[in-house]
This record gives sequence, C-alpha cells and structure tokens, in this order.
Amino acid sequence: MPINILMPALSPTMEKGNLAKWLKKEGDKVSSGDVIAEIETDKATMEVEAVDEGTIAKILVPEGTADVPVNQVIAVLAADGEDVKAAASGGGASAPAPKPAEAPKAAEPAKAAEAPKPAAAASAPAPAAKPTASAAPAAPQPAQAPSNGARTFASPLARRLAKEAGIDISRVSGTGPHGRIIARDVDEAKAGRGLKPAAAGGAAAPTFAPGPSDAQIMSLFNADNYEAVPHDQMRKVIAQRLSASDRDVPQYYLTCDCDIGNLVAAREDINGRAPKDKDGKPAYKLSVNDFVIKALALALQRVPDANVTWTDEAMLRHKVSDVSVAVSIPTGLITPIIRSAHAKSVSTISNEMKDLAARAKARKLKPEEYQGASTAVSNLGMYGMKQFTAVINPPQSTILAVGMSEERPVVRNGKIEIATIMTVTLTCDHRAMDGALGAQLLSAFKLLIENPVMMVV
Repeated sequence: MPINILMPALSPTMEKGNLAKWLKKEGDKVSSGDVIAEIETDKATMEVEAVDEGTIAKILVPEGTADVPVNQVIAVLAADGEDVKAAASGGGASAPAPKPAEAPKAAEPAKAAEAPKPAAAASAPAPAAKPTASAAPAAPQPAQAPSNGARTFASPLARRLAKEAGIDISRVSGTGPHGRIIARDVDEAKAGRGLKPAAAGGAAAPTFAPGPSDAQIMSLFNADNYEAVPHDQMRKVIAQRLSASDRDVPQYYLTCDCDIGNLVAAREDINGRAPKDKDGKPAYKLSVNDFVIKALALALQRVPDANVTWTDEAMLRHKVSDVSVAVSIPTGLITPIIRSAHAKSVSTISNEMKDLAARAKARKLKPEEYQGASTAVSNLGMYGMKQFTAVINPPQSTILAVGMSEERPVVRNGKIEIATIMTVTLTCDHRAMDGALGAQLLSAFKLLIENPVMMVV
C-alpha cells in the first residue's frame, strides 16, 4: 500500500511552511533516516528525514512551493516490493498543493484612475481586488466587529474560538481582569450563557470599511518606480505576532541611565587576560551585550515575581532565567535563547551567543533554541541608537532595549564629571506585573550592570 509523506510540523506553532528543496527525486530509493527534503519555516531551514523505507513514487509538491499546510501530502512512497507506478497513481489523495509564490503584478497605469481616491477610502468599502501572492489578510467578518464601535478587550485565544464558533465577540461578557474576555467566556457563550443583547431591533452590527487593497496601494505609485517583493514566511509571522502584541498586550515602558564605567574597565581587563590557544586565538572575547544578558538573568532571580508568563488561566512562575536575544538576519530577526543564563559565566554566555548567532544567520537553529524564553534583550547600540523602546514578543513578559554607551557629563557631589552612560528601556506586560514590580526589576539590573563584580558573587 502506498505511503503518504506529509508536510511535517517542525514546531508546536507551525501551520505552514515552504518546501525549499527536494534532496531525492522520483524513482530514488530511501531508507529510514535519509534526508529527503528541506523545509523553510518562519525561523529556520530544517531537514526532513524519511520514516519508512521504499521508493519515491511521486512528488506532489514541487520544490519552491510556499505556504504548504502542515499534514498535507507532499509525496508518495512505494513500499519495498510494491509496484512504483501503481503507488504513484493510487496514493496522495489530498487537497491540491498551493502554487509556488509569485511576485504580485503591479496595477496597470491605465486602470489607476478606476481605483478610489485615498480620501474616499474611509467612507466606503473598497472594491474587491484580485488576490495576489502577497495579498493582505481578509478583513474581519461583520460578526467580529464590536456592536457599538468600541474596542473589545479579549485574549487572542478567545477571539479565535469566537470566530470559529461564529460568535460576535462584542456580545460576550468578559470575566477576566478589567472585563477582558477569555476562553471560558466564549465556552459559556457557546452554551447560550453570558451573551449581551443584540443591537436594538435586531439590526446587524455595523461594519467598517477595510483598508486599501494591494492593488489600490500599488495604483498610487508609478509601476516603473518600484519592485514588488513577496513577503517570506518569517516576515509574515513577525508582522502577525507583533501586531497581536501591540493589540492584545497592555505594555508600559521604564527607562534609566546606567553608568557602565566599571563594566568597560572590567571587560577590557578580562579580555586582555583571556587564555590563548596554540594559534594565539583568545578563548573568549566578551562584549557589553554579554554582560547585559547576565545582569538581566540575575535580576530576574533577585526579583522572581517578574520572571513570569501570563496566561488567561494562571501565572507561570519560572525557576530559571532563559534570556532570548534579538539577532538581525537578512530576512528579519530571530531570538535565540541562552538557557539558565543566571547560572553561566559571562565567557560561557559569550561563546554560546556567538554560536547561536552564526547558526541563526544560516537559519539552522532548532525550534527549542528560539522558543520558550521569559524575557528578551534587543540591542541597537552598535547602530548608534541612544535610546529606543522594544515590543514584547508574546508569551514573554519583558524585553530590554539597550542603547549605545557614550561619554556624557554627569553631576557628582556638586561637580561635573565625564561618565560612560548607557540608556536602557524595559518594556513590561502590565497584565503580569505592575509598574512598581517592573521598576524593581530594572533597578536590580542597573545595580548589577554598574557593579559587574556582583555578577560573580
């Protein structure tokens, strides 16, 4: 009997992936454990191994195909002793494979006049545009629009459950903090309990004009003056997750200046004394960011109530400090994790970070190497940024934005002196911690980063 090879789920959150490359072709024999294909997720390119033995009878999804759903049949394997042609014609029953992604075509100049003017877009729904490979997500259904035009506060899970059940989320009574709608409220609504009355007279909830379509946006520009580059999977996921963060996570920001003169001197001394191998290469070369990771990890241990993750049902209190670090790569960014950073030396953190960053840029990280941290560090100091704020990446509760270190005049004992100052901003999830707790965490970080000797006691 033919064996269907399915699109694997390479991480718990993966729903789709790109079939980057086939390493086997039709007619090739494979054994269990053989690498047969490369799958590109939003974060990494990973190898797919064969589970069964046999012959590749038919490839249903060609390499280069984007957005292949998890569990879709991508190829058919003929078991040992089975007729390959018969297996090719008898296996692979599934939904048709998506077509490889193509760049969206620019709107023709002659049709530009037909597109609504930007000023009218807010007063009337835009005409439907033909779908393109990078079409924007469909506008929300009317059932999901708030019945009175006001914002409805609900968790992402509750919104998804309500959408699947066809329930107007604005009619659900919230029992979460500050009236927020959570999953159990939607379950109650499914049973007919906790629903608010519908609009007077049975009138349908008002709808809102969707934003301009891709074709309408393109019509605003001369087609000869731009190139339409389709979004890759990583950029799509970044947009979805950070849009959800800004919409669903109440965030506040705390900023302080850190005098890192002692740290800079200690770093230079440590790097100068680093042991060298037979080729004269030092065993480590510490950066300021390595100390930042260590200081944040220790601060979370000193303020354990801030080392948490919010869920609708419970607060997850973490026993270790797993710190993710934003690494820029050509297609976006990824956040590899230093596990149990509080228990590691700064030199160990430094070497681990270099290895993780190199593999991140090659898109060779495993899911467990970039998923499951409680906090994050984003450092733009190397780009000359003095100060900035970072957006929380759920389900993390904090992220520390680190600016450049520079010499600035400061007043000490009534005298102006020059000090090396670094400005940092901590973004906090207000559901998980109030302002005083966030301030305690940032104060603990400041104490450690200004006195690096405290990181070794």
